[in-house]
Amino acid sequence: MATNAERPTIIPGEAEVLVRRKVSLPVTLGRLAKKKPLGAVSLGVILLVIFAAVFADIVAPYQFFEQSVDDRLQGSSVQHFLGTDSLGRDIFTRIIYGARISLFVGIMATLFGVAHGSFWGLVSGYFGGKFDLYVQRVMDIILAIPTLIMALVIVATFGASLWNVIGAIAFTITPRANRLMRGTVISTKENQYIDAARAIGANNRRIMGLHILPNVLAPIFVLVSLDLGSVIIQEASLSFLGLGVPPPTPTWGGMLSGEGRFYMIRAPWIAVWPGVAITLTVMAFNLLGDALRDILDPRLKQ
Repeated sequence: MATNAERPTIIPGEAEVLVRRKVSLPVTLGRLAKKKPLGAVSLGVILLVIFAAVFADIVAPYQFFEQSVDDRLQGSSVQHFLGTDSLGRDIFTRIIYGARISLFVGIMATLFGVAHGSFWGLVSGYFGGKFDLYVQRVMDIILAIPTLIMALVIVATFGASLWNVIGAIAFTITPRANRLMRGTVISTKENQYIDAARAIGANNRRIMGLHILPNVLAPIFVLVSLDLGSVIIQEASLSFLGLGVPPPTPTWGGMLSGEGRFYMIRAPWIAVWPGVAITLTVMAFNLLGDALRDILDPRLKQ
């Protein structure tokens, strides 16, 4: 019979991590559909938009640059489901191809910004002291400047291109992830299992990576889903102001600008349908983020 000394020691943090790893993706999706049907519908809309963007070459009836002089400024018809613009290009096709840019910029900028901010939030929140003070003052400076103005300055300085837009938007959302991660780490590192891990000789890297990080990921996932919607709006705003992804690549914001404003009275569908696409996509991401927050946040389970 094994004595207490021979039994393996399980740190509470490790036990909690092991329990969390047993929760599979189908179980989470099932809970989402059961408890938050609106969130499940939003997830379906997002998956539909992603599918259309990835397989745009198959789904779109035309090429986004294909022009037809005879079909200029044509309303909804059998050949052109959502009408055409001033060059005879199909609006439905350009919206599908524009989804590629909006989703790619949204996903990449959100991942880069949240990952960068979370890293500094994890390190500064864990070590504290002057290092934490300096990092947070830098984040305060970034937060003091409106995000759109900062993104405009960065893109105007380095030039309008796909990766410059992604970098500018990622830089503006870094402080939010930093603050969220830092606050969660400060409250988590005071738990007893962190003291137990430190007592048995675990170094700082092991404590941060194994015992703290897995227990603070839930609010980060929620932040990612919520930031995706705001990032799509930022990309559309930059494109609307002429500092987004340059033509001829179609973007939802670019479709709202230029022809969308010039032909607002004569052919309103040129601006209406890209606006509808932006609204539905952003709303779907926001509703999904709210649903994930209600499910993953233990303080809201009641």
